[in-house]
Amino acid sequence: MTLRHPVATVGFVDEYCWLYRSVFEDVRSYECFKWLHVGMISPLPRKTLPEIAKLSGLKDGQSLHHFLRDGVWDVAQVRAIRLRLIQQQIGTRPISLCIDETGDVKKGEATDYVAKQYIGNLGKTANGMVSVNAYAVVDSITYPLLFQIYKPKSRLKTPDEYQSKPQIAVGMIQQIKALGLVIERVLADSLYGESEAVIRCLEQLQLPYIVAIRSNHGVLMAKGQRVRYNRWRAYDQPLQERPTERRHLREIIFGHRRNVRYYQITKGSTSDPDKADSWFIMTNLEGDILLSIAAQYSLRTWIEYGFRQVKQELGWHDHRLTDYKSIERWWELVFSAYLLVSLHAEHFKQYQQHSTPTEDVAPQVLPFSHHPDWESGVTWKGALNNLRLLLQPYWCWGMLEVWLQVFPTPGLKRGLHQLMDWMDAFRILPTPQLVAV
Repeated sequence: MTLRHPVATVGFVDEYCWLYRSVFEDVRSYECFKWLHVGMISPLPRKTLPEIAKLSGLKDGQSLHHFLRDGVWDVAQVRAIRLRLIQQQIGTRPISLCIDETGDVKKGEATDYVAKQYIGNLGKTANGMVSVNAYAVVDSITYPLLFQIYKPKSRLKTPDEYQSKPQIAVGMIQQIKALGLVIERVLADSLYGESEAVIRCLEQLQLPYIVAIRSNHGVLMAKGQRVRYNRWRAYDQPLQERPTERRHLREIIFGHRRNVRYYQITKGSTSDPDKADSWFIMTNLEGDILLSIAAQYSLRTWIEYGFRQVKQELGWHDHRLTDYKSIERWWELVFSAYLLVSLHAEHFKQYQQHSTPTEDVAPQVLPFSHHPDWESGVTWKGALNNLRLLLQPYWCWGMLEVWLQVFPTPGLKRGLHQLMDWMDAFRILPTPQLVAV
């Protein structure tokens, strides 16, 4: 029996998803994998399965739901390929590794591992589910590395074993270190900065870190020593889409200066830093870091803001699933779609940095950038917006195909197919260099 070829979507999506083809024995499962990528990067305000199905001309979202809940494929294999692609893309360039958590409010207890717990992005306790996440940032482009659900003690199942959020973070750090990525610094909030297990792990792996601590953080000092607050130093903090802020920082010395140092940084513009809200941070970075430590730590808040934006754009919490196996699959596909955009953002950036295209930066033969909404910036969101423009003819075909069966319009059909062929010609991602082996 001859196996049929998978239904095509758009060139850049098909090229990226082909790197995962070996995970799916069934061509229908592979098609669902592609359709979900198309839907996740779409501008749909809610990424529900029925709405995603409409974009690809499917009758309903049942096949997508079956793919997530009952499909025969291994989420760990998808994750392994995604991480390998990130390794190939980043190479030996140093990364900032951010450890963070994200929470989603959920009603009731029908969803696995939902419980009343602290939701960090809300700043309060609520009924919901929480995951610990790890991201890399390289040259202002973020890459999704790992996520793991936090399982409250009250919701454990057989054969679950309880792990605190810091314990989950330790396992992630060890796994990312084993990938061979060059970690320039690890950034984390006070939950992890106050964790002895996390700090011990970072020290054992000889990783530089900048972590938040509580204002009442305790440090052992010899009898007769005192805490010394150095004078405030003003600095200018650049902000995306907002004016630069004048902030202040100072070093706090417990007895005498140690290998681990402590700083206080104001959170916003202020003329009186003594009365301003502040971060307190701890770091083992060496050298004269006073003028750089604030900018380095601010990467953490920048990454957190970026991930909240990604969650909203790609539908992290839009799943209508209750069992964690399906939710984990959804989240892994969100991370995969996230990476698809990050890879293109990186190469949009490389293309703009080269006045003459090189072998590593493919030229754009067709005038895609002539579209009035095409963004010339190199941000992740700008790359997403450009990719959405390229997908518009495909989405239009998915919506109009049924009408064209009712009212045959050959000229419109030919025109749409010609437009889709031009979109398929878009090539900026050098896929021959990204090989999932």
